[in-house]
Amino acid sequence: MKVKLRPNKASLNIKLKDSNTNLLTNFIAVFLGVIIIFLAYSLFHKFQMSRYNEAEKISSKKTSSIIQVEVLNGCGIPGAADNITSFLRKNNFDVVQMGNYISFDIEKSLVIDRVGNTANAIKIADALGIDRKNIIEQINKNYFLDATIVIGNDFNTLKPNL
Repeated sequence: MKVKLRPNKASLNIKLKDSNTNLLTNFIAVFLGVIIIFLAYSLFHKFQMSRYNEAEKISSKKTSSIIQVEVLNGCGIPGAADNITSFLRKNNFDVVQMGNYISFDIEKSLVIDRVGNTANAIKIADALGIDRKNIIEQINKNYFLDATIVIGNDFNTLKPNL
């Protein structure tokens, strides 16, 4: 004699509840995954836009028609400042002062932005062949010039000497 076992209502309710719980858990996991992906994308996009806005800010600043600079010899090579000054004047820069830097042990030439117009400093660095990483900003309202150029020991690699 065969006995048919019928599941009772209690076991059916437990299976149904387990099924609903698993479905709800899966839905929540997928929903949270979508939120995490969205937040990660938003964060990445925000950083990309901030870099783009920074670059746009620099490029949107216009260079002055007359860029006034001072040239300081930081390498100790006699005539280095004269050579750079002559080159800059031939390229329409207004060199208002020339002299020696406080020391002669500067490795790499630098451009010091004195007024906060990075576009002018970039124009000077590009004209001389100075790496843009060597542009620093030291705003000084007591200086009546746009930038200071400090000639370093890389003097022979600058464009006027090539």
